[in-house]
Amino acid sequence: MRIIAGKYKGREFSSPHSHKTHPMSDKVRGALFNILGDIEGLSFLDAFAGSGALAYEAASRGAGSVVAVEKDRAAFNVIEQNIEQLHAGKVIHATRAHLSGWSSRHVEKEKYDIVLLDPSYDDLQPSLTYKVIKRHLKSGGLAVLSYPGHNNELPEFPDCKIVEQKNYGDAQLVFYRKK
Repeated sequence: MRIIAGKYKGREFSSPHSHKTHPMSDKVRGALFNILGDIEGLSFLDAFAGSGALAYEAASRGAGSVVAVEKDRAAFNVIEQNIEQLHAGKVIHATRAHLSGWSSRHVEKEKYDIVLLDPSYDDLQPSLTYKVIKRHLKSGGLAVLSYPGHNNELPEFPDCKIVEQKNYGDAQLVFYRKK
């Protein structure tokens, strides 16, 4: 896999050899960041980080800080190796934890401009997704949920409004603005 744009453009990174993660395709990742536009200096939470691809892309495109949370040990180890190889440790901080536990320990301490949510499609966890948005997304911030393309019933979250939805075949991106 490779980084699409920004200061790390073209740099390859490793992804975990596991069925537990499903790295977002280059096409969908590129579309996501094109929709976000200028992210210079913004803070990101990459929840369900998996391969870390979203964190690397955000850092490459100028994010001020990125926190990547991943529970799988093998995936987390790959993320750490990639951060080291990219020399991105000043921007990306990876933590190995179950997202629910991490969120509970960081309530009110950690708020982000953009929260990226790319859960495993076989375990979408809408209640955990909402908890993370409620606790960690700044007012006026944007949450982006990667969801199966065939699923027409999008989750709705109190205090959030769907501002955009894009379908890419087997995946779709849903953008929520927090009130």
